[in-house]
Amino acid sequence: MFNYDLIIVGSGHAGCEAALSAAKLGMKCLLTTLNLEHIALMPCNPAIGGPAKSCLVREIDALGGVMGIAADATYIQMKMLNSSKGPAVRALRAQSDKKEYISYMRNIIESNKNISLKQTMITGLLVENNTVKGVVDEFGLEYHAPAVILTTGTSLEGKCYVGLQSVNAGRMGERAATGLSESLRKCGLETKRLKTGTPARVDARTIDYSKMTIQPGDDELHFFSFEPNRPVRKQYPCYLTRTTEKTHEIIKANLDKSPMYSGMIHGIGPRYCPSIEDKVIRFAHNPSHHIFIEPEGKDTYEIYVQGFSTSLPAEVQVQMLHSLPGLENVHIIKPAYAVEYDAIPALQLSHSLMTKRIKGLFCAGQINGTSGYEEAAAQGLVAGINAFNYLNNSEMLELSRSNSYIGTLIDDLVTKDIQEPYRMLTSRSEYRLLLRQDNADERLTPIGYKIGLISDERYQRFLDKQKKISDETERLKTTKVSPTEKVNGILAKYNEKIDKGMKLAELVKRPNIDYKVLKEIDNETASLNLPEEVYEEAEIKIKYDGYIKRQNQQVETLDKLEKIKIPPDINYDELTHISAETREKLAKVRPTTLAQASRIGGVKPADISVLMVMFGR
Repeated sequence: MFNYDLIIVGSGHAGCEAALSAAKLGMKCLLTTLNLEHIALMPCNPAIGGPAKSCLVREIDALGGVMGIAADATYIQMKMLNSSKGPAVRALRAQSDKKEYISYMRNIIESNKNISLKQTMITGLLVENNTVKGVVDEFGLEYHAPAVILTTGTSLEGKCYVGLQSVNAGRMGERAATGLSESLRKCGLETKRLKTGTPARVDARTIDYSKMTIQPGDDELHFFSFEPNRPVRKQYPCYLTRTTEKTHEIIKANLDKSPMYSGMIHGIGPRYCPSIEDKVIRFAHNPSHHIFIEPEGKDTYEIYVQGFSTSLPAEVQVQMLHSLPGLENVHIIKPAYAVEYDAIPALQLSHSLMTKRIKGLFCAGQINGTSGYEEAAAQGLVAGINAFNYLNNSEMLELSRSNSYIGTLIDDLVTKDIQEPYRMLTSRSEYRLLLRQDNADERLTPIGYKIGLISDERYQRFLDKQKKISDETERLKTTKVSPTEKVNGILAKYNEKIDKGMKLAELVKRPNIDYKVLKEIDNETASLNLPEEVYEEAEIKIKYDGYIKRQNQQVETLDKLEKIKIPPDINYDELTHISAETREKLAKVRPTTLAQASRIGGVKPADISVLMVMFGR
């Protein structure tokens, strides 16, 4: 018999964060995987971050997770997206070295004495009295633990498609996980089929880059982790090409050979990451689509063709790729394919990510119907922390929509009946001006410290940084600049002018003025030589003060509904004063607070008002 505190099934990004967080808190963990060589594998694009996703990575880091540190250690390109726009939508993105990322993460895992690795397929759960007791593998071996986290990605009953041909696999080249889905259903959990896909990989030596637009990394580097001493590495460019009229003609002529359009695939695909055939059909008015040519690592000539995901036959893929400028003679290393797999409707989970039906069983990542490494890692971190809390009878970590994108992600999953794979977007948060990538540490590092994942040394650095931000914010509010000829001469370069003495804080609120301009006109500001992360935060707090106050008022209003708890054993059929549709929705989700109830699709605002009176008493 093999005994552990916690068993994690799956070693992708969710599994790694779950194992490392729980192990750091002192739990003896077993991390099982179908392939030891694929720990922290990036089976799709080897990239971390992007819009909204960069916030998730920063939040993972602020709580004490490892994805941000690993991304900083293995990038081959760093780029700040939307840098000319407001702070709520700025997003850091790293193109990663795929092999280095795997090696880096595996080294962290193998150096942790509380984690044991096992290459095997888990085929069933051991459950007694609706409480998990462990798992059983393909060889009949039992592994016992009072808590289990499922992070199976796309492996559950996975099937890969290239045209009308299919093979049982979670990813091409890796076997599917069989048996566990049936075990889940026998335990009373529902499953559903979802679909995702990945583009072809091509040979860099057969690409004509002269026909493409170069996409270099940033000269001024930014990083995901708030930790110091981040590496400065050589950057490698990406390139941009476009689909052509010929590309679209080839796709339209071969739609009958697509497993999606022929009806072979029944799983629902991701709305915000469609295949190229979906783009051509759904956006028929668009004559062309961007295709990014991105390296998979610095020591390989394998290239990822971003934006060209497809499940059309291999021979059609050759024609499609050869129709793209610069890829006329390209050699395909690996064909694109679609993958269909089992997931569970996340309404069956609580905000802690533990299943409502089986105590001690947690689920994180793509099994919950999400799409993306960052979404998976965020859930894995929360699941690992809450497995520890569950075993120690501690209060569960349930992040809110108002303090994190992670809280928004999990609340959406367990509250809304989401049908397609979920991708984090800035538009999903009603508090996105509060939830920026720059202030993730301010929002979540105290929580990470309280949990035990943030060291005393790191927490002291965090406190020192917050004091510097506070001091600088106050200094800008009290320091005046005079309308001298020199000052107005500098301001003229930015189409600005002052006629009387003005506080620096009032000046920086102007759209054309930022902190770097203040350095030009004020000697004291220039002499302070503050780190960018300090003065950037001070500038944002001042420039967007009115908007931030307004969103904080919205949070206070929501908090009133969050404080109104709904009894867990309530019989909604007895609530005759609300509509039948609302009763049905509430019974299905079983929200814990009135605020969560108000976010359920189909629940009427008038019914929430009735419930507010009832439960408010």
